[in-house]
Amino acid sequence: MNFATNYLGLHLQSPIVPSASPLTENVDNVKRMEDAGAAAIVFHSLFEEQLHHGRHEFFSGFGQGTERFAEPLPDIPRPESFRVDPHQYLERLCRAKASVHVPIIASLNGHTEGGWIEFAKQIRQTGVDGLELNIYSVPTDPNESSIEIETRYLRIVSAVKAAVQIPVAVKLSPYFTSFANVARKFVQQGGADALVLFNRFYQPDVDPERLRWFPTSSSALRQPMKKILIRATSGRKVAENKAGLNLRNGWLVRTGARD
Repeated sequence: MNFATNYLGLHLQSPIVPSASPLTENVDNVKRMEDAGAAAIVFHSLFEEQLHHGRHEFFSGFGQGTERFAEPLPDIPRPESFRVDPHQYLERLCRAKASVHVPIIASLNGHTEGGWIEFAKQIRQTGVDGLELNIYSVPTDPNESSIEIETRYLRIVSAVKAAVQIPVAVKLSPYFTSFANVARKFVQQGGADALVLFNRFYQPDVDPERLRWFPTSSSALRQPMKKILIRATSGRKVAENKAGLNLRNGWLVRTGARD
C-alpha cells in the first residue's frame, strides 16, 4: 500500500512525522526515529524567551507577589533552567540534518514582533527543510481586541516567512472565535505553507491523595478532531492546507491535502 504524501512541498514516504519533543535533543534518537520509519522529523522547539536580549526583565516579574504565599513556588522557570541555548540549538540542527536522510523541520515558538525573528534566518542556514512556527500566547491586555491579536499573528507569520524563505508551517491554537476564517487568513494572507492542528496544551489537574497538581492533556485529541471536521465540511479549500493530529504516543500524523 502506498502511503506517500506531500507536506510543506516535501514528498514524504508516509504521513508519519514525530512531533516536536525533547527526544530530538539527542542525535541518536533522531537516527532511531528514521530507522523506525519516520518520514520527516520535527525538531524540539526553541522559545522566544531564549532569544530575548532582555529576557532577564521578562523573567524578573515572575517573582512578584510570591512573598504572599506561605510556601515557596519552586516551579517558576528561569532563563538558566533552559536546557539548550540558541547556539546549541543551531548546532544540534546541523548534526541532525547531517545524520539522517529524511527532512528535518525546525520549531520556533514566539508571540511578539521583535528581533527574535532574525534568528529564523540562522535556522535556515543550517540546511533544514522547513520551519514549524508556534505563535500561541495567553491574551492578558483588556485593551487588545481579538482582531488586533489575529493581525499581530499574521504580521509575525509574514515576517518569518520573508526571513527564512523556506516552507513554514504554523501550529495553531483551537481558541479562535472563527477558526476556519483564521486558518484561511494564515495561509492566504500570512503565507503559511501548512497548518498544524493543534498546539498540545497541558491543563492543571489535582491529585487529591498526594495533594499536588500535575499537568495533563488526556483530552488533547478532541479539539483537533472537531476543527478538522469543521475545515472538511466548510466547503472552502485552503490552498496547501494540511492538518496534524497530536497522538498520545507522541507521534504526529499529518494528512496532506490532495487534488
